[in-house]
Amino acid sequence: MMLSTDSSDGSMVTSTADARTHTILQLHHAVGVVGDFVALTKPRIIELLLVTTVPAMMLATRGLPPLGLLVTTLVGGALAAGSANALNCYLDRDIDSGMHRTANRPLSRSAVKPRNALIFGLVLGAVSVVQFAVTTNGVSALLAFAAIAFYVLVYTALLKRRTSSNIVWGGAAGCAPVLIGWSAVTGSLAWAPVILFAVVFLWTPPHFWALAMHFRADYAAVGVPMLPVVAPASFVAGRIVAYSWAMVAVSLLLWPVAHLTPVYPICAAVLGAAFLREAYSLRSRVRSGVEVRPMRLFHWSITYLSLLFLAVAIAAVW
Repeated sequence: MMLSTDSSDGSMVTSTADARTHTILQLHHAVGVVGDFVALTKPRIIELLLVTTVPAMMLATRGLPPLGLLVTTLVGGALAAGSANALNCYLDRDIDSGMHRTANRPLSRSAVKPRNALIFGLVLGAVSVVQFAVTTNGVSALLAFAAIAFYVLVYTALLKRRTSSNIVWGGAAGCAPVLIGWSAVTGSLAWAPVILFAVVFLWTPPHFWALAMHFRADYAAVGVPMLPVVAPASFVAGRIVAYSWAMVAVSLLLWPVAHLTPVYPICAAVLGAAFLREAYSLRSRVRSGVEVRPMRLFHWSITYLSLLFLAVAIAAVW
């Protein structure tokens, strides 16, 4: 008597398992592609920019802004910043691939095609400007467009590879969120948001020069003339101290101009003193010839800006 075996059940199980594996692999690939495009927008920078937007809106409102306006402004601001950053990645893809700090960016790894990154950045910018025009007002839309254009065309394309003052002027684009946040509420501008703009403008060079000191070899290798590349560390440290003093002084001007309670100037003075202490400490280490550790100032500068704008928000609703 002969026994036969039917293998159809086994084949079906194998086919089902293969299909599931294929689906899982496709899902992982899709998630990876989305992650690469998100990485082009530099989410950590977007977070810092939005930290300055909400307090500016609260100051303009003298309280909590309407939830719908808050959400649409933050979404529009995130899209605008993401557009500028993606276009920056597109234009800087040649130098990013030559720097250790940026070698893992999507374009450096060829994870995203340059043409796709360009289209992605342009689409984000267009959506941002249209959204501001439709959901907030024309002033906010114009400011968003100007910030994108300034960061991409003036800083990235014109200044970054030509002058050591690149971040001084190019950093103006990163100050736009306070103007956008205020104008989203009021439909206009005033001296209070201009002062907040100036605080971020003066904060940017010490913040970025500290980073550039740490990655000096990277910038030198790709020929980008950041100040720490073309000037002695002692000169850079002196400029950091000078800009820090100017930043603290301007931050205190917000008190009389915006008619805030004494809570704000107390917080601004304490935070400013801590910032100056770190700036002087960096200069002292440079002069002493010991390990400079500029990333201490870099990380503290982020904390400073976040806490200062938190103080603005608290004073606005006090």
